[in-house]
Amino acid sequence: MLGLLIAAGCATAPGTPGDEEPPVPVEDAIEQAPATIAPEGEQEVPLAVAESEQHEAAPATGGLAEVVVEGRIPDRSDLIRDRVAEAQSLLRNVELEYFFVRQRGREVLRGRPVAFALWSESRQEWTIAHVEIPRPPVRWKPGRRPLQFLVRTSGVRARHVKGTGAERLMFAFTKDGEDLKVYGRKFPVFDNALLRARRWRDVARTARPIVYLPFTDDTLDPAFVGSGRQFLLDTARKAGEELRLAGVPSAAFPGELLADVIPAEVITTLAVIEQTDDTDFREDGATAVEQVLSQYGLKRQEAYRYSVSSAAALGPMQFTNRRGNGTYALVVRRCAGAGLDPNFERGATNLQNAMKAAICLLDIELSQMREDIRLAYRANPAVLGIFPVAGYNGGPRNVAKLYRVLGRMRVRLEDLRRAGEPSREGGVNCPCVWHQTDNGIRPVAIPRYNRENRWYIEKYQNILGVFE
Repeated sequence: MLGLLIAAGCATAPGTPGDEEPPVPVEDAIEQAPATIAPEGEQEVPLAVAESEQHEAAPATGGLAEVVVEGRIPDRSDLIRDRVAEAQSLLRNVELEYFFVRQRGREVLRGRPVAFALWSESRQEWTIAHVEIPRPPVRWKPGRRPLQFLVRTSGVRARHVKGTGAERLMFAFTKDGEDLKVYGRKFPVFDNALLRARRWRDVARTARPIVYLPFTDDTLDPAFVGSGRQFLLDTARKAGEELRLAGVPSAAFPGELLADVIPAEVITTLAVIEQTDDTDFREDGATAVEQVLSQYGLKRQEAYRYSVSSAAALGPMQFTNRRGNGTYALVVRRCAGAGLDPNFERGATNLQNAMKAAICLLDIELSQMREDIRLAYRANPAVLGIFPVAGYNGGPRNVAKLYRVLGRMRVRLEDLRRAGEPSREGGVNCPCVWHQTDNGIRPVAIPRYNRENRWYIEKYQNILGVFE
């Protein structure tokens, strides 16, 4: 990585097995690997995902539909859409330049070039800024060693904000003392087979650049938050209606239709949870959720299709499919009547298909739970949804742990209630569950049985109300 800080043509860090995808253990047959989003945990996007990129609505603008405003003054969200569409159009004609250096007598690709479309409000003009970041993606964490990078455009200064991969890499830029607004980014996706073979010229030659805008404060707008919420609900309802029309039965509740078992609100909540960073949620949960909803409102079906977690979970619903025989493949087999796309990369990055797969997975998880959990869930699916979402996050083991924890806390399943306002009484620190007592509905802290799953449940309880 030192090569990113010194002149072109100098040696870079040795090529190591780190260029390859790290080995991963085979997952449990129906266990969705934990997929908490964290800026330091991004992996390479599979080339097949980038190659499946489709922009049917408006090819020149990255799928963002043209905004036609009649009889009213465009509001801020209209202007943002126009800026993003223009930025994407500019970036599609931008060439990414790859640099090669000699290392131990061999030619090596030095880094990954990324281009950003920046807007100056004072000058009313665009600047295309070229940045070179480390390759492969490094494990970066806020507050620790800063990400090393090169700015290859003169007159522009950059500060790394967060992320390292295709979904979340973002910088803040200034030029002549002015903060520039970021409205677009071009990021190359590499062929992992060629990376492993260290065929660097072929890696660069076959790279698939994607034009995509990660979250930025410049594009956060209440209109996108509201439309993102509605878009997710509409998509989840369409997924449920497809299952209903196909007559797909529930595995957990024989005699019932799968579409009647999992509410749309539970699925939409999962779509937000999976893309909400735990640290951001703990610091300011409302803002973290609004940022995710804003992405869905602005980008619709394109939102989070390039999201790849440290567990190699892919797409908006963060499905895994290690070695082609993991969670997604099992759901396709077990939920045969659902008509799920058998191609993992295509199916996991299509939101409506991924939502159908998520409905199937929650039902499969429920079918393996204790009868008292299933009966309590059927009576109150929104509140008892903490069990299937615990399974979605970490499989049957997390469900068993959560059940034992509630037993130790002497919280009965039938007494569980919706989350209320954060409690200041009795020193209760959340993550919590809420239950009915003689003195009203009270919170009780969830013991430290699994840090990630505790916060997953906390996010579920807090986000659920957004969609109801």
